[in-house]
Amino acid sequence: MSEMITADLVDLDLSAETKEAAARALAERMAALGRVTDLAGFLADVATREAQMPTGLDGGIGIPHCRSAHVTEPTLAFGRSAAGIDFGAADGPADLVFLIAAPTGADDAHLTILSALARQLMNAEFTAALRSAADTATAAALIRGDVTPQQAAAAQVEAAPPSGEAASGSAQTSPADDGAPAEAGAPDAAPTPSEAPAPKDTTGPATAGPTPEHPFRIVAVTSCPTGIAHTYMAAESLENAGREAGVDLVVETQGSAGFTRLDPALIAAADGVILAHDVPVRDKDRFAGKPTVDVGVKAGINRPGELIAEIRQKAARGETTAPAAPGTPVERTGEPGEGYGTKLRKWLMSGVSYMVPFVAAGGLLIAIGFALGGYKVNKAPSVMDHFVWTQTDSWAALMFQIGGVAFAFLVPVLAGYIAYGIADRPGLVPGFVGGSIALTINAGFLGGLAAGLISGAVVTAIQRVRIPQALRGIMPVVVIPLISSAVVGFLMFVVIGKPIATAQKGMTDWLSGLSGANAVLLGALLGLMMCFDLGGPVNKVAYTFATAGIAVSDPSDSAMKIMAAVMAAGMVPPLAMALATTVRGRLFTETERENGKAAWILGASFISEGAIPFAAADPLRVIPSAMAGGALTGALSMAFGATLRAPHGGVFVVPLIGNPFLYLIAVAAGVCASTALVVALKTLRGSAPGAPGGKREKDEHGQAARAGSADREQPVAA
Repeated sequence: MSEMITADLVDLDLSAETKEAAARALAERMAALGRVTDLAGFLADVATREAQMPTGLDGGIGIPHCRSAHVTEPTLAFGRSAAGIDFGAADGPADLVFLIAAPTGADDAHLTILSALARQLMNAEFTAALRSAADTATAAALIRGDVTPQQAAAAQVEAAPPSGEAASGSAQTSPADDGAPAEAGAPDAAPTPSEAPAPKDTTGPATAGPTPEHPFRIVAVTSCPTGIAHTYMAAESLENAGREAGVDLVVETQGSAGFTRLDPALIAAADGVILAHDVPVRDKDRFAGKPTVDVGVKAGINRPGELIAEIRQKAARGETTAPAAPGTPVERTGEPGEGYGTKLRKWLMSGVSYMVPFVAAGGLLIAIGFALGGYKVNKAPSVMDHFVWTQTDSWAALMFQIGGVAFAFLVPVLAGYIAYGIADRPGLVPGFVGGSIALTINAGFLGGLAAGLISGAVVTAIQRVRIPQALRGIMPVVVIPLISSAVVGFLMFVVIGKPIATAQKGMTDWLSGLSGANAVLLGALLGLMMCFDLGGPVNKVAYTFATAGIAVSDPSDSAMKIMAAVMAAGMVPPLAMALATTVRGRLFTETERENGKAAWILGASFISEGAIPFAAADPLRVIPSAMAGGALTGALSMAFGATLRAPHGGVFVVPLIGNPFLYLIAVAAGVCASTALVVALKTLRGSAPGAPGGKREKDEHGQAARAGSADREQPVAA
């Protein structure tokens, strides 16, 4: 964790003249240490983030940053410029430049450290210490928090030569002493401990000076596109200004490390709200009816005092906001400007995500029932009528019947939460009703999908109708559920239900008739889909298709073969990456080799996401390799006639698999094929940066680092 920045990632004499050149110089240091896999791709991501909003801050600070699939681990590089570099700040160029790189799947612990750094940048003592740091190790230690600004200043004074020698040794002066302003660059310009800002009270807002009996209360929200830097810097700036102004100010940071919602009691007691954000505020309707200042996140950093004064003036005038326009759960968490295609995918994934736990619980219970009681357990009488504590058959029947009840919720839950994603809570009732009707008329999952979409659309249409104020109180409780359920029920029973049921039956009959080459081709296709995006939408489509076939009391043999093929293919990517890091460790970074150890367990448990860190770092080599192995495994599983009643479990449900030995051979064949392919492709590239024996370990003076950076700028051969 402490190695997020090292001395090798610090440049105290950054000679770049433009922000693009500065980002490249610092990114090359990251690439030399293997923290960035594709320099050109990473710089493109930095430029994209920079285009959204300049990253220069008042006080001579530039913080270019981004999330990127080309970053292997959260990394920070620091550069100090004597001449200054224009990052778009209002007060001029930046002499302190921080390049923050976070992988797309960065964990919360790393992001919390980055957010702490962002808050530190609002501390004048911290930035003064960086401007006066004499060597790269000191600067890195300051940023990591290993030493305090006071300790760094004391160590620098002890190491300084007598004044007579200082003049003759001017060639060793820090670059900041040559070009930075004297008041910022001189060590004695840093605040003394007695002058330093008071430590931040993490238990609650503090006040400075005399305050009224009930101080003015403000709640605030900060957020930015990447949620790494500006979010936390704005929070720190607002909190500091609040202390100076003598107000109680509490901030909710909606950043990359997640966020903790403000206590509703705090919001209710607040006299005003400050929203400093560049992406939609989540759950904004919480602040409706309060005096509100709504600005960009940089305003929260650069002029917090003005914002506090403005909100106090609005409160004095009695200005409040109207209730926020209702937003669905999907819209509240989405990105601005998304098209309907993206929203449709999110609505469907909302339903699938809520359905999957029912699939896992119900499917595994049914599988346990079959394992204990054999395949005739589905003929057992109800355990309400016959249950003997000492008989295995009774326990088998109990497991089977509980699983069957859980499975009965699949289609209603799918439909209900698709409607929820579209229309929020009012969509739940018609969604569940429509899903239950789909089961009643044997429309299956296709009927559930249709019912969910129709329910969401009907509720949304009802909500847009203007109604008298007197009726608004009963709308969500009586009117919307009544009308929407009636409309959805009519459409499902009378209009579209029968055609959908016919289509569902046709698909089921087609699956039941699959054999020979057709079955093998279907297995290969499902294997490709499972390994294409490793837990993403395409993967979920294949998985949902498989679980739909076994989500009945008596699934066909073809449906169980499809389920077996899907699970086998989903195990391949993480197991292949784990094996590759074991047999050819030099082709992978140290972080990837550590991830490879965990991938053994994740792959064996049928968690395809275990291969995501490898795919994010090197998608052009990893994803095609995984897809090839997944297709082979899926095809072999279908050819061997392996069957599976459980929808999850990996190797831990092997006793429940039909033809288990051949099934494991299919998995092993796919794993070996993927491993061989990814090793071959990575061998063409050479040793991974930072890997044992890699070129960058053989040159202590950076020659190989520059060569490696140049290599990354060339087109990647996949």
